[in-house]
This record gives sequence, C-alpha cells and structure tokens, in this order.
Amino acid sequence: MNDFLCPKCKQHLRVGEHIIFKVKGAGKQSALLLLSPHIGNYTSIKHPSFEFKQGDTLEFFCPLCGASLKSDIHPNLALVLMKDETGKGFAVYFSQVAGEHSTYETDGDSVHIEGEDAGRYTYFKIGEKFKKYF
Repeated sequence: MNDFLCPKCKQHLRVGEHIIFKVKGAGKQSALLLLSPHIGNYTSIKHPSFEFKQGDTLEFFCPLCGASLKSDIHPNLALVLMKDETGKGFAVYFSQVAGEHSTYETDGDSVHIEGEDAGRYTYFKIGEKFKKYF
C-alpha cells in the first residue's frame, strides 16, 4: 500500500482509500477533497456545496500543517511525497486544474507519467532535485 506525505511537514495524508487535501477554489472557498491513492485514478470526493468548473485551478494544501502543495516545477502542478510498500520514496506531481488528468511519479532517475493530459508538463527534468525529499 502506497503512503502519501506532505513534502513540508512529512505527515501522512492517506486515510484508508483516500488522500485528503484542503483545497481552495477560484472564489477562495475552502473544502476538503479526497482523491484516490492509485496513480492514474482521477476519482474524487467533495462536499456538494464546494463548486468548481472544469478548467478551474484549485489550490491544494496540506490539511495538517496548512502548507501550500504548489510545486516549484509549474504553478499548475501540486507535489506530494509517496513511499511504496518497500519504503522507496517518490515525488508525485499532479495537476491542480479541475478535469486535467496529469500525474508524474519520479524517484529522481526516471519519471512514470499517467493521464491523457500529461503531455502538457513533460518538459521538466529529473535529477538530484527530486532526491532531496527522502
């Protein structure tokens, strides 16, 4: 079972079959958003009162420390850390744009890409910068 961590406070974001985030929408309305922990599965759960449209950029935050998860790779991408069953660490980047399916899992040596929109951000380079998280 993969575990997901905040890159700032290193606290666990996965509870059961969901990764839990605090998000802010275009109107700065805040909510909790639950995403699947399975890379490439773009299902989500939110309260019905939290409304956004496809194409809206959401801001993702750690629900524990409140840190922004916006990556330094691109403003549309968020970053979380993942440890697999063996304890190996990965940086996982994913789109903060509603309806955009782009996910990148890297260990610093290679990048695994998922999602039909992943071609939008494939210009970033792997390397030592990604190993600093583990």
